[in-house]
Amino acid sequence: MWYLPTGGQMKNADRYTIQELKVPSLTLMERAAAACAEVIRKKNFDQSHICVVCGSGNNGGDGFAIARIFADEGAKVTAVMAGNPGHLTEEALYQKELFEKTDGSLCDEFKEDEYSIIIDAVFGVGLNRKVTGKYCDIINRMNICSGVKVAVDIPSGVSSETGAVLGTAFRADYTVTFQAQKIGTFLYPGREYAGEVITADIGITEKLFKADKDVAYTHVSSEYRDMLPVRKADSNKGTYGKVLMIAGSKGMSGAAYLNALGAYRTGAGLVRIYTAEENRAILQGQLPEAVITAYGLYDERELLKLLEWADVICIGSGMGTTEKAWKIVRTTAENAEVPCVIDADALNLLSEHRKYIKQLLSKQVILTPHIKEFSRLTGKAVEEIKADRTGALREFTESTGVTCILKDAVTLIRTGAGRVFVNSSGCAAMAKAGSGDVLAGIVTGLLAQGLSCHEAAVLGAYLHGRAGEYAAEAKGIYSILARDIAENTGEVMKEWTRQM
Repeated sequence: MWYLPTGGQMKNADRYTIQELKVPSLTLMERAAAACAEVIRKKNFDQSHICVVCGSGNNGGDGFAIARIFADEGAKVTAVMAGNPGHLTEEALYQKELFEKTDGSLCDEFKEDEYSIIIDAVFGVGLNRKVTGKYCDIINRMNICSGVKVAVDIPSGVSSETGAVLGTAFRADYTVTFQAQKIGTFLYPGREYAGEVITADIGITEKLFKADKDVAYTHVSSEYRDMLPVRKADSNKGTYGKVLMIAGSKGMSGAAYLNALGAYRTGAGLVRIYTAEENRAILQGQLPEAVITAYGLYDERELLKLLEWADVICIGSGMGTTEKAWKIVRTTAENAEVPCVIDADALNLLSEHRKYIKQLLSKQVILTPHIKEFSRLTGKAVEEIKADRTGALREFTESTGVTCILKDAVTLIRTGAGRVFVNSSGCAAMAKAGSGDVLAGIVTGLLAQGLSCHEAAVLGAYLHGRAGEYAAEAKGIYSILARDIAENTGEVMKEWTRQM
């Protein structure tokens, strides 16, 4: 598990390390500076002229220490005192004075020059205000200069909590972050500004992260592999679950097909598609492995029998938002007693009848909204959600108890009052119609094999993203189709099983 703290959570861990574990602040600062210098050496960057731009906080202290290290090694170094000298922290002042004893140059104004490396140590992870005035001007001029750009801990101007750009921000090629990557450099747009993020262990305890459920996390690749459902030699299709896919109105057979394909490719034993009569012949030709039950008029008794038959249900993809569709969703919400994935149009219908969300409180339910669908479910504006994705997700899951997969360029997942999981896989090639239908199918297929809602959501989101990456490698970022993602789930899982 990799923790993804905010700046405030990181500062608490830093403070605990200093005060309780008695590790001096200057020791941590020296380790941080040494780690940055080592990354620059290992990357073999041109060190002909290094410019380090320092603020007055401890991030600036890190910067002065880095400047001193390279000056002591004989490099041409210019350190810029961008902050207010009168506001230097004790540690930053100490590091500045050490640098002044070297042959490096110190100035209080950033001058555009032919720098080979520009190191940003202006603001640290605690920044929570808009960058304006002198600082805004300096950062903008740093951005237009040539040379490799390296940020210390986090690019100045990026919120460590939300990834938002606070007015303006340093555009780094590399960010050397300490102990744990900050969630603000995992979420967009901060992720784009951070460039390649390299995490350096400098001895700050992670004990507080383990105890604090508000600290987000992600997994390392081996943890996903270990989550795969076991395939027993002595088994049959019933061992791996009976899936009911309620999907596809007239003209929307593709959504039902992609749902079912995703579930089958992920290992589900038997998939039954409950769909509009017009889709029967199409789906039987596309996916003969699926059982098709089609409806014309709404038949509640037939639907109740199917709900009782199923081990797992997925509802919503391509259903439309007609009165008939609402009757199907309502009946399912009221009567389903097995794990259920609610997607697409079913989410939109629930957002129009929010009282039925309470029907889900005591059930095993996974919701799969994108930002706009989440906005309808919560009543929050899209921009409000984007300003604090993790906060909005926490509030919603705590009030409903459901597992929610909040789909975006970086997908977030949370179950009830648990931790926020941040998905690390996926690529821009996956921004295609039907991609969400495949995700719903994959997650449902994992549920059918016995995973919990949270496990199925986490593994499903990662598997979906990796399959998209595989497809993009084969066909390029422009040309993949949603079914390519479904087909490549098998390739990802095959690679994992080779590693077992």
